[in-house]
Amino acid sequence: MKQFTGKGVYGAVAMGKISLFKKQDTVIQRTSVTDTEAEKARVEAAKAAASEQLQAIYEKALKEVGETNAQIFEIHMMMLEDDDYNESIQNIIDTQKVNAEYAVSITADNFAEMFSAMDDAYMQARAADVRDISDRIIANLTGNVAVQEDSDEKRIICADDLAPSETVSLDKDKVLAFVTAHGSSNSHTAILARNMNIPAVIGVGSDFLKEVQDGTEAIVDGFTGEIFVEPDEETRQRLLEKQRADEEKKRLLLELKGKENITKDGTKVNIYANIGSVDNIGAVLLNDAGGIGLFRSEFLYLENTDYPNEEQQFLAYKRVLESMAGKKVIIRTLDIGADKQVDYFHLKKEDNPAMGYRAIRICLTRPEIFKTQLRALYRASIYGNLGVMFPMITSVSELEKILAICEEVKAELREQGVTYSDTMELGIMIETPAAAIISDRLAPMVDFFSVGTNDLTQYTLAMDRQNPLLRNKYNDHHPAVLKMIQMVVDAGHKNGRKVYICGEIAADTKLTRTFIQMGVDGLSVVPACILPVRRAVRNTDLTEGKD
Repeated sequence: MKQFTGKGVYGAVAMGKISLFKKQDTVIQRTSVTDTEAEKARVEAAKAAASEQLQAIYEKALKEVGETNAQIFEIHMMMLEDDDYNESIQNIIDTQKVNAEYAVSITADNFAEMFSAMDDAYMQARAADVRDISDRIIANLTGNVAVQEDSDEKRIICADDLAPSETVSLDKDKVLAFVTAHGSSNSHTAILARNMNIPAVIGVGSDFLKEVQDGTEAIVDGFTGEIFVEPDEETRQRLLEKQRADEEKKRLLLELKGKENITKDGTKVNIYANIGSVDNIGAVLLNDAGGIGLFRSEFLYLENTDYPNEEQQFLAYKRVLESMAGKKVIIRTLDIGADKQVDYFHLKKEDNPAMGYRAIRICLTRPEIFKTQLRALYRASIYGNLGVMFPMITSVSELEKILAICEEVKAELREQGVTYSDTMELGIMIETPAAAIISDRLAPMVDFFSVGTNDLTQYTLAMDRQNPLLRNKYNDHHPAVLKMIQMVVDAGHKNGRKVYICGEIAADTKLTRTFIQMGVDGLSVVPACILPVRRAVRNTDLTEGKD
């Protein structure tokens, strides 16, 4: 038995035979041509074929991974028509009188190198995209289009790395798991694997591929990121039991659908979902969420090349409200900045962006952006049960400014004869120690609190949660964090306000009993955690241990 370790990006155990993903190894030779127009015509034909292939992949991705994740293939189709890219190919053919394959290959190298050298992470990622589309054009030029060998049995797909188009093109009904030698947990492929609910381990290293071949027996543990090649019987039995336990757990969770979130002693708790896109609504409904406790609106800004207009935003908010059919939907106003950078905002580089110019601080200094979003939210409010919450609050004066702008927006809408809901709730995220400490003063000004424990923890502990050097020291169970949550709950309830938790620890079932004892009114978690948290709630009895 040989063991390899990488990064698990989707937790599940898969057992079966390996299938090595064979990329077409096309050697590009430089040949001289006399008919340059013919070569350029070959490029156009190859591009047309590539566009058709990408359209088919896009449509497949829409069904399997949703619109947001499928958009990468729209980007690829757009890149096929990029003027600079195409002019480069044509110029190389014309000036050097060379074959189409060589011109595309050189252009791909030049553009990939250019993108890789940029400071912006988004643009760096385009290097892989330009290589992907260029490889597809070359494959069509040479007639060497990759076709994965068909198999009647499910296989563990192993590769050096997989392009997004390759991942989606595979028949997921015949894929047990993905294992790649390289790649990152934030790559398109990793994200697609998670959304396809397929166990995946990435970054196992080049030696892995040297040790395996088609048909080799293996076990993939997506929880730990381990791969066992030709496992011994003890390992097989151990992981078989782990697989059975996981499947039983999932089966039991399905039985919880439709059940109330109520403890054994009769305490009710709302369980909502956190989502980052309209495309996640399906997962919210599938996992039986009571509503949406955190809808991150910044996806509208991150996915655009310019500020999303009022109508774009209105349609997105309207869609989520209608889809939730009267269930509570809490939309957070834009939280741009820190680790979410958008080029067209033209934000200056900061030494400490997590504590810098972000979220509500941007909104209050750029009211035209803020008011556009608020207008869209108020217009959408008539289509469902909408709550709006504002992030990164630190003071009463900030909140006063926000509420004043809200009144301005409402007055403008009334003047224009635009209807909005008078019952739309306004709340704030408690994610700074300042907000937690003055929560008794903030509570009378809002309809609800939602505790963002991710930022609250890092600000309370003065510890960057994304710093790998602090991974073992970062403690979101810290007594100071829990004491602040209790402080917020007490202040909220004293003023008749609901208090929710929407940070990651809302899904930590080790804390479920603690949160219920605190009096937390609702927990908002990623869709996959809704049913496990419901089980933890239903297994809790607050009378236990009492005399």
